[in-house]
Amino acid sequence: MVRRALIICLIFLAACSDREAIVIQPGARETGQVYTAFVATSRGRNDAGWYGEARERELDYLSVDVSVPPQRQVGQIKIGMRSVNPEKHFTVVGKQDYGSATAFTGALRKTLAKQPKGDRDVLVYVHGYNNSFSDGVFRTVQMKHDFDLPGVVVHYSWPSAANPLAYTHDRDSVLYARDGFEILLRQVRVAQPGRIILVGHSLGTMLVMETLRQIEIATPGWSRRTLGGVVLVSPDLDIDLFKTQADRLAGLPQPFAIFVSSRDRALQLSARLNGSRRRLGNLTDPEELAEYPVTLIDVSQFAKATGTRHFTVGTSPLLIALLSNSAAVNEAFGRDRAGRSGLLPGTVITAQNATQLILSPLLLLN
Repeated sequence: MVRRALIICLIFLAACSDREAIVIQPGARETGQVYTAFVATSRGRNDAGWYGEARERELDYLSVDVSVPPQRQVGQIKIGMRSVNPEKHFTVVGKQDYGSATAFTGALRKTLAKQPKGDRDVLVYVHGYNNSFSDGVFRTVQMKHDFDLPGVVVHYSWPSAANPLAYTHDRDSVLYARDGFEILLRQVRVAQPGRIILVGHSLGTMLVMETLRQIEIATPGWSRRTLGGVVLVSPDLDIDLFKTQADRLAGLPQPFAIFVSSRDRALQLSARLNGSRRRLGNLTDPEELAEYPVTLIDVSQFAKATGTRHFTVGTSPLLIALLSNSAAVNEAFGRDRAGRSGLLPGTVITAQNATQLILSPLLLLN
């Protein structure tokens, strides 16, 4: 069984051999819709001036302009590596390097000031296991585009090896990257956004929780005072570990949403590799987290028939339509912080402080 799961991951997680290759095509600005992602990274530079799996103690800061192609399905990211067709592929059309943290924060502040007053939030996205630099940047932009998110997006790129066989390397890199991520979060706060929404995926959720834990040790209550919401997508995180991390925070930021799926093959494999029954991302019983004010959003019924099913919230056109049309984005990422159970329509199960929402494609017919 483990062998079969590993083969599945190798087929669907492995990409082209040169996933670090990025070609800038300024002329593609007129082809698709262009978005700017601010990026901080603890990756080392490669020979082409971009970033690979090497680890660096000092953060690099930049912004990347990405064109979203007109010929694509919602939830889909197509990349062309060295042969890029802007009509079909996500395309880098520009890059701005910042020589210091001060320059980066200043540029972010200026961009926020240009936004309408109600749209000055910052969404910070942390990628997961087996991601290259471009994987994370493109995912950040895809979410901005497909969910029509307001405000500005920031991406933290930690030194994943972008190799499905390098799970141990990536777990070590997550721990290595904690200090850098703390620095970024504090800098984003200095830029004076309306709110900071923190989104982590897969193994990146461990980085999110570990960093918030260490910030709380130095500055108790910082997370709840500073963050306007936390979203963990398919968290590759041990449930007991999550509880100890949450216990260290002086109150979880609200809303605190966890997207889970019992059909996530990548997490099924991770559970076996880690010698546990399950991970936080395939938890479907709210009783397990009854003492915590969290919302479990079960998207199992939207999982594809093939693939790892590891980012259903961002790859399923039906689910994206449901989330957008139900005003979930406005409530989860907007101004209304009232009852958590109103985040999404669906079957609601409560267990003390925790809430579980079970979503179904049938909701689109209502």
